Amino acid sequence: MNKNKLAFNTFLFASPFTDASLPLLAKMREFGANGVEFALENKGDLDYAKTLAALKENNLECSSICGAFGPGRDLRGTPEEQKGSALYIKDCIDAAVALGAGVVVGPFYSRVGRAGAEKKEDKAAQWKLVTGHLRELCKYAADKGVYLGVEPLNRFETDFINTTADAVRLCHDVGHEHLMVHMDVFHANIEERNLPLAVVEAGKLLLHIHAADNYRGAPGTGSLDWLGLRDALRFIGYERYVVLETFTPDVEIIAKAAAIWRDFEESNMILAQKGMRFLKTIFA
Repeated sequence: MNKNKLAFNTFLFASPFTDASLPLLAKMREFGANGVEFALENKGDLDYAKTLAALKENNLECSSICGAFGPGRDLRGTPEEQKGSALYIKDCIDAAVALGAGVVVGPFYSRVGRAGAEKKEDKAAQWKLVTGHLRELCKYAADKGVYLGVEPLNRFETDFINTTADAVRLCHDVGHEHLMVHMDVFHANIEERNLPLAVVEAGKLLLHIHAADNYRGAPGTGSLDWLGLRDALRFIGYERYVVLETFTPDVEIIAKAAAIWRDFEESNMILAQKGMRFLKTIFA
């Protein structure tokens, strides 16, 4: 029976997550994590040597790097936004190499919050633009032994990639083995007709999982079908990380686009404890 390692996304604890935040790794380990997914908001936020030492000290590993696609990072935007996003994705790949992770995830294709009706011809042109950029970025990632996981977002956060099927089609059109699918079950719970079936349809392309409940709070406190998700992951032989990812209103780069207007628990530490405790009973 396949089991999964568990990690926290650092957005739950601090934004930006910097060298000054590294003492928080001890809490993550105390709460039961095996790894840490660093949300890299900007190059230079972390000293990688210090971060590696802190991970080792707390018996943790870097599970992955999570991209933060705010203003100025849009592979289908203006030429300046395209350039800025491509350079930033390379920074994330470099961070993954430096921290010993082989995975970078996120909605690489667009800035978060860009959502509106697009003409079919405009959408087709944007699709061609994004696939071209991703082919080049996959070459860069492959040279460094890193895989990219493209993340569908719900319809309120993007109009470009909403479903697992969209992400699978993007992977096929890019045509590079280092581009795979990253499923965030909060988004999938909104957009997929059947969450476990979406996992099965992703199959071996599924690279990474983000976990939050249906209202984006701690896993196990809402109505998401966790047992169905677990069984689907076991069916396809998924043995990679499951990462607890949610936010607080203090995470300004994400909070507005993701409509995080309230705290889901009395504190982020309570949310972290509750969520990780539940994930361990299901997946570990």
